[in-house]
Amino acid sequence: MNLNEIKQLIEIINGSDLQETIIEEGNFKIILRRSASNVTTQFIPVQPSAPTMPVLPDQSIAAPAVVVSPQPAKNEPATNLIESRSPIVGTFYQSSSPDSPPFVAVNDVVKKGDVLCIIEAMKLMNEIEAEVSGTIVEILVENGQAVEYDQPLFRIKP
Repeated sequence: MNLNEIKQLIEIINGSDLQETIIEEGNFKIILRRSASNVTTQFIPVQPSAPTMPVLPDQSIAAPAVVVSPQPAKNEPATNLIESRSPIVGTFYQSSSPDSPPFVAVNDVVKKGDVLCIIEAMKLMNEIEAEVSGTIVEILVENGQAVEYDQPLFRIKP
């Protein structure tokens, strides 16, 4: 995929309601994700696992695999709740292993410094601790979900 094709993809995403598009072509993978006002492009090298469709010269864009997942609407936090946010980009885990119970659940009382979850980043497991004492009111992400920097993870009532 050349630079002109990537620019065309960005223009297509900007002119549509799509929030995220993932395109894989051979050992090339591109993720186009819309943020508040623009489109973010992320290139990820991948190992070829299956034959892909060839790009024909007359095709401007060949996309053998396109995955579109709408971005959930942002909920406004209640004024008396504290949001515990992700300090890093990674994968959210509710427990230390698949067989272990979650660190916290809704209505659990936590103290400042208690482990709320683990975020895996670059194969490192980072324990995320409560910044305040209180009661878990809401868990905003699913187990195994990718999280962004500063994304709200929990809402805690102090």
